[in-house]
Amino acid sequence: MSLFGDAAAEDFATVTRRAAQIGGPEAVLGADEVSAFVAEQLAGADLDGRSVCVVVPDGTRSCPLPLLLSAVHRALTGRVRKLTVLIALGTHAAMGGRELAAHLGCAEGELAERYPGMVVLNHAWWEPETFASLGTIPADRVAELSGGLLRQDVDVRLNRAVVEHDAVLVVGPVFPHEVVGFSGGNKYFFPGVAGADIIDLSHWLGALITSSEIIGTLGITPVRALINEAAALIPSRRLALCVVAQSGTGALHAVSFGTPEDAWAAAARVSAQTHVRYLDAPVRRVLSIMPTKYQDMWTAAKGFYKLEPVVADGGEVILYAPHVREISAMHPEIERIGYHCRDYFTKQWDRFKHLHWGVLAHSTHLRGTGTWDEQLGERLRVTVTLATGIPEETVRAANLNYLDPSEVDVAALRADPDTLVVPDAGEVLFRLR
Repeated sequence: MSLFGDAAAEDFATVTRRAAQIGGPEAVLGADEVSAFVAEQLAGADLDGRSVCVVVPDGTRSCPLPLLLSAVHRALTGRVRKLTVLIALGTHAAMGGRELAAHLGCAEGELAERYPGMVVLNHAWWEPETFASLGTIPADRVAELSGGLLRQDVDVRLNRAVVEHDAVLVVGPVFPHEVVGFSGGNKYFFPGVAGADIIDLSHWLGALITSSEIIGTLGITPVRALINEAAALIPSRRLALCVVAQSGTGALHAVSFGTPEDAWAAAARVSAQTHVRYLDAPVRRVLSIMPTKYQDMWTAAKGFYKLEPVVADGGEVILYAPHVREISAMHPEIERIGYHCRDYFTKQWDRFKHLHWGVLAHSTHLRGTGTWDEQLGERLRVTVTLATGIPEETVRAANLNYLDPSEVDVAALRADPDTLVVPDAGEVLFRLR
């Protein structure tokens, strides 16, 4: 299916021009330049006397958050009535006190000193009282937005901290993304601080399209359209500081400000030029070396998503992460389901439709493209091998290949002409020209 039509593409180009922006694909911005831009943009925003909720990423994204949040805090302290920071966990594990303080640029116990007057909250997605219902997107509208792939009502629930503030400011990076095309913008609401229904629906829609098809797609993809529809129900005023980070570092290529739609579109244009690498021919093997910010396979799977498009039929992606010791503490059901291609689920839907669709989506994203039928079973385009601290029996039971991480010779693989070795994998997308 076409991911977006001419009208949507034209609209995307229009909103790109509406955002204020500094930097670009070739730029590396200085801290003073970034801080001055944030101060200038927020000075012009009508926020005096209002309560403001700032939604920020967790530790699985490259982003100079202390720089950005300090600039926001300086710009708003003394002007706003209340300032709250909400960590957009999606369904990731909560950040502990030490981890959270380091994420925001200070030592444990010093958040109040670093950011006086500011409250910091984890998105407690596991607690029902966290959420407020914004309304329902009806089935016919879901069908329209999804190009007919899904047709059902969806209850749009969101962390009540967003709803109970006068304004909400998204602060976070934009990267190619396996569910929505490019991350950022309204995605910090859905799934960042959203309830299960809209998370499951949006992620399963992305899975039906497939990760390899949607990842790195500019424009208003069906999943982005659904997220934007849900965000329009938020009663608070919505603003965004979207940044394009140099993957694996604290440097910034660009910063854009405006509505979440406008700021995201401007940043996505830059991300498409900085976070995508092109190869002339497919490779037989990839070694994705995962950084320690990915603590389980639920998040470290990004090392597969970003590399699947350049692997030859019958090839292999090795996810090398000796520090990863579990598939997912927060979603243990993935071990019972295992990893399978999309058709494995859709052609046996009665077996799986009662499960969390977001978990099914994660399963398909890591297993990649393939087919399934009753006679031939499951046939997969690419082998996925885990070289992690996860026990062999757990890996194989989840329908993945196992490799002892002590047997991985990175230098030898670098010298192999059939192998692509990718350090700090997970954020940069690789595609064929």
